[in-house]
This record gives sequence, C-alpha cells and structure tokens, in this order.
Amino acid sequence: MKIKVAIAGARGRMGTTAIEAIEEAVDAEVVAALDYKFDGMHLHNASVNEEKQGIPIYTSLSKLVEEHHPTVLLDVTDPDAVFTNVKDALSLGIHPVVGTSGLTKQELKQISEMVETTKTGGIIAPNFSIGAVLMMKFAAQASRYLGDVEILEMHHDRKLDAPSGTAVKTAEMIMENRPPHIQGHPEEQIHLEGARGGDVEGMKIHSIRLPGLLAHQQVLLGGEGELLTIRHDSLSRKSFMPGIMMAIRNVIGRNDLIYGLENIID
Repeated sequence: MKIKVAIAGARGRMGTTAIEAIEEAVDAEVVAALDYKFDGMHLHNASVNEEKQGIPIYTSLSKLVEEHHPTVLLDVTDPDAVFTNVKDALSLGIHPVVGTSGLTKQELKQISEMVETTKTGGIIAPNFSIGAVLMMKFAAQASRYLGDVEILEMHHDRKLDAPSGTAVKTAEMIMENRPPHIQGHPEEQIHLEGARGGDVEGMKIHSIRLPGLLAHQQVLLGGEGELLTIRHDSLSRKSFMPGIMMAIRNVIGRNDLIYGLENIID
C-alpha cells in the first residue's frame, strides 16, 4: 500500500520538488494539496485550474483528511503558516513532516508536547539535503577539537528567515560539543552594528541573501596555525528529494518527534 501524502505549499518551488520526489517513488503518492486559496481547484505542474486530473486543492485540512485520508502532511510553506498546519495535523492524527525553517523554540516545545499527547510522531527537518546533514554532523564532531567557530550561510534573496534553520541547527549541534566562550579579541571594537554577525554562545553566524544563490553553508573552525572549512552547496532543489522521501518513510509508525535528519541517518 502506498503512503498517502498531502502537501502544504505544493505550489511553491520546494512543493514542486516534493511532488516530483513522491511521484518518482514506488511506495508513495500525493493525494491532495493544502493551501490558503484555490479551494476546489486542481494543481497541474505548478499551475492551478479546474481540470480534475490534477492534485485537488483544499483550504481546510479537516475536509482534506475526511476525503483523502492522508497518512503524512508534508509542510514546505513558510514560518507564518507551518506552526498552525502542524498543530492541525497532529490533532487529526496525521504525521507532520516539516521542511520549513523559522519555528521558534517555544513553538517546537509546543509541538513536542502535542506529539507526546497524541502519540502521533513527526519529523522537523531544517534541511532535507543528505549532504547538508552530513556537513552538520562533521562540523559538530570537529568542534570538539577546534572550538572557535563561525558559520556562514548563503541563500537566495526570497528566503524569509535569517539565520537559516540549517545554521541554527548546526550551532545547536556544535553547542553540545563546544564549551561556551568568547571568540576574537576580548576588547574587540565593532564600528558597524551586525558586522560580526549573530552570536550563539560566542560562535558567530553570518547570513547572506543574494539572487543567484540557492542554499549554501560553510562552517569555519579555527585552531592554532590551522583552519578547517566544511562546506556544503545545494546547486539544485533535486538535492532535497532523497531526504524528503527518507523523512516520509521514516515518520510512518513513529510516536515521537524527530528534529533533524541526522537523528535517522546511521
């Protein structure tokens, strides 16, 4: 039996990639799209019309679930919509798989509590790229030995949140291995606000937004007389497809919340 997947954000670029990934899989299918408009219409290759052969669009998740019975809601929307979508999915017994960054710590805490109450598992993936997940794991491991760290993340200029979810997750993983400490000169003089980036327990995070970029990150780890640079580049959204399917397959039957694909990669 195929895994029935509903997609929130199906009209977007990540949504189009997700549809392609699921349609190429032999064990999953897209049954419907959740949207804030176009209720009753159908999605055909990122365009919307009334032809019935496409993916049906709903503005109500409860109605979508009643008519199509999805097992998974894949959310690739934006920070303003994802929290409500995840709560609604959990309340209906649908496994959420989230590829949208920007959830706050308080929202993550509330989602975790709902998962514990409903016993409906979910996966939140700041990055679906397997290479990006490996980059985070390697950087966390390296920070045990090279504890002065700066993270440089670069994305397209349509990205809403800064820093990226991947950069935040990378910092969180490094914090598990790196004692908090101030980096740079103790009497550092900053003449332009923000010039040294955001600060996380002494680590610095820098966000770049430019047209022509997709998703890129460097982790720079400095030591006496040496510098280790770990870099990952997503050059096409196709790089997210294996991770999307890994998350969809893994969430089935779970009753816990997974935050980050590194937790399901051996």
